[in-house]
Amino acid sequence: MGNLTTIKEFLLLGFGSLHGWQFFLFGIFLGIYVVTLLGNILILAVISLDHSLQTPMYFFLFNFSFLEIWYTTSISPKMLKTLLSGPEAISFAGCVAQFYFFGSMAVVECFLLAAMSYDRYLAICSPLRYPALMNLRTCVLLAGGSWLGGFLTPVVTVTMTFQLPFCAAYEINHFFCDLAPVLKLACSDPETVERTTFLLASFVTMVPFLLTVVSYIHIVAAVLRIPSAAGKQRAFSTCSSHLIVVTLYYGTLGTVYAIPTATQAAALNKIFSLLYTVVTAMINPIVYSLRNKDVKKAVRRLMSQWAYAKGT
Repeated sequence: MGNLTTIKEFLLLGFGSLHGWQFFLFGIFLGIYVVTLLGNILILAVISLDHSLQTPMYFFLFNFSFLEIWYTTSISPKMLKTLLSGPEAISFAGCVAQFYFFGSMAVVECFLLAAMSYDRYLAICSPLRYPALMNLRTCVLLAGGSWLGGFLTPVVTVTMTFQLPFCAAYEINHFFCDLAPVLKLACSDPETVERTTFLLASFVTMVPFLLTVVSYIHIVAAVLRIPSAAGKQRAFSTCSSHLIVVTLYYGTLGTVYAIPTATQAAALNKIFSLLYTVVTAMINPIVYSLRNKDVKKAVRRLMSQWAYAKGT
């Protein structure tokens, strides 16, 4: 069972010995974090200020960008500290909070991506009925359900995980409090926690993922029935950004959690965790701004209005 003790804090080992690369990596990840914040704040501001973007599609994008800010903020500040100062202490309560909020944000993202795919499905497959079907009430219910489901789902896993007895070795071989490295510190068999987490994670990831896949099967079928090439391109352009984001998110998330915990190499786990917690959060606002004509037009309009107001 090992030396059982009451844990008051954990030690995040971060990235280990970087042989002088820590300041270079700190600069890169700080830049990524700043770009993520600014990109998502820009999207929030543009959607709020431009009335042409106050539609169901951009209502969900507003929620998604707001989510991305907190998703990356739950991880990045502590990760940046480990890069500068090496192993970083985190209190037991702080570890629980980080574990919970990171898990909550991940679940909310799965649900929101499914809601966004359903919105695109209705817009392309039922354009005449779309305004009636995707009204304000439906949007609020879908977004609110995503947030509520996201914050409720991790409660069971968090409670079961941190009720386990932990040994005196309190070093978490990661840059944040994730499930696999935390369970490795348990003195008792964590099999029940792992099975429960697997069942919950399978439900909250596979159900939204399958709904997204079904939506896109119908979308592709509807687009292929459009006679003109311009019509097909216009229809597909409305959902291409969302499709890229879905592919990036589920691709990196699946790579990390599809591999059994016992066989995961710590270094590889950290690399893939960086991809879906930090890098994809930066790519998302870039994809939605650079590939979205409506957002680019809205930014230009707001800049012109600002320049005009400043000139007068």
